[in-house]
Amino acid sequence: MQHNEPRPSRRDFLCSATGALLAGTDAAPTRKPNILWIVADDHATAISGVYGSSHVHTPSLDRFAARATRFTQAFCCSPVCTAARQAFLTGRYPRSIGVTQLASVLPADERTLAHELSDAGYDTAAFGKMHFNSNLKHGFAKRLDLPEFALHAKATQKRPIPSEIKVQPPWKPFVDPASIWLNSDCLPFDYYAADTSAEYFASQAERFMRTPRENPFILVVGFYEPHSPYNFPIEYRDRHQPDEFKAPKVEPADVSQIPIVFKDLTAAQKRGSIAAYHTSVEFLDSQIGRVLEALEQSGQADNTIVVYLSDHGYLLGEHGRFEKHSGFDPAIHVPLIIRDPRRAKAGVSSSIVQTIDLVPTLLEMCGLPIPARTQGKSFLPTLNDPTRAHRDAAIIEYSENAEAYIRTDRWKFIYCAGTRARKDGYVTADPAPGPYMRLYDRDADPDELNNLAGNPEHSKRLALFTDQLLEHLTKTAREPIKLPANANRTMLLDRYLQPNDVPKPATRPTTRY
Repeated sequence: MQHNEPRPSRRDFLCSATGALLAGTDAAPTRKPNILWIVADDHATAISGVYGSSHVHTPSLDRFAARATRFTQAFCCSPVCTAARQAFLTGRYPRSIGVTQLASVLPADERTLAHELSDAGYDTAAFGKMHFNSNLKHGFAKRLDLPEFALHAKATQKRPIPSEIKVQPPWKPFVDPASIWLNSDCLPFDYYAADTSAEYFASQAERFMRTPRENPFILVVGFYEPHSPYNFPIEYRDRHQPDEFKAPKVEPADVSQIPIVFKDLTAAQKRGSIAAYHTSVEFLDSQIGRVLEALEQSGQADNTIVVYLSDHGYLLGEHGRFEKHSGFDPAIHVPLIIRDPRRAKAGVSSSIVQTIDLVPTLLEMCGLPIPARTQGKSFLPTLNDPTRAHRDAAIIEYSENAEAYIRTDRWKFIYCAGTRARKDGYVTADPAPGPYMRLYDRDADPDELNNLAGNPEHSKRLALFTDQLLEHLTKTAREPIKLPANANRTMLLDRYLQPNDVPKPATRPTTRY
């Protein structure tokens, strides 16, 4: 070593040594791996070829998954964008960081994966949707979102749309009828692909990865597709027709809990929305392919961990709903595909994992220490051996409706306080039913239509799940709950399940959506 070269820190030495051990070699430590993390918005797991759909064409995801580990039982931490995203970026539960509602702001002092990697010498960047709800960067040195895209669009000439092509109207959810903001006419938006935000973020990712750099990097690319109104460009119109699809049947058990906003949707409108959603997923897949191709062309693919997931799932007419905001499996189940070309074998894992586990998993894959405050659990052993179990259960929360869910291999348990006037727009005909539980045997009832909670045969199981949920909520509370000493379980659960988010700053920073 030359005298003018800085001596490596003890932390750098330990991290490099750990990385070599994890790689199963006693050779000299190699450069830390890059991380490319691609995030979709509202991507229902079932709507991709690799997860079994025969209606949608997703060649980019399919090719990527063939060389990666695909998880079939991955679950979000909350079925709402802000809470779900901040949980998987911090490795902490939404209620612990005080971010459970859509408009909540991630606190400035909350550390993300970007902070940890930046401290370890990584270049950090995030392009696209992050839902910080502020202008803070939260550890990402380079940050681009819709405001930057707007400046780019203003400075470039948009290709004109022929007048005979009908396009989507401006998106006005809960103002227009649901059939309009759910794009039941299956209309393209008023852009060609080259003028979309997705192309802008993909091109910025391409530029970032091709830029020579001395440090390893983490790059998060957050697409806004296929979130309603299921955007897709002019070139993608007529890819799918409504008559290709069937609207899921609304069962009697669903009628009382269907949000009023969806009550008037006709079967034809539902089919049109489903067709638009599939088209948007195909456009998303093309942009994922562009980013993955840019990684290959950059020459860094052999030392880059690639992660693909959605923030949460999405219902497309199941249970009469078109959204997330519930505990049904399509809303909480997420696509999760991870490729580490250095060691992890391609395969399929049916182990239960949760997106809160990504921060500790990625830190361990990079040979870095996992902070004590992290609540997730690394599933690196499962990546290395897909047959290895990780979690017995996932616990998911949705404070907006004061409810939480436990999902095991076989059982789905839902507990709702039934006391909160929800403000997410999805009010039902029975907005305050009081406390209730649901229990579904997913082996016998994968569509979750037969609620077993009223069956005395399952009373012991319900009590065990309730105790497990209360223990979890108590342990992960942001601050202690003050209640009378004689408070019963119902009182405790009601209080714990209500939103208790960190107060917004007195002057709210610029919102980024």
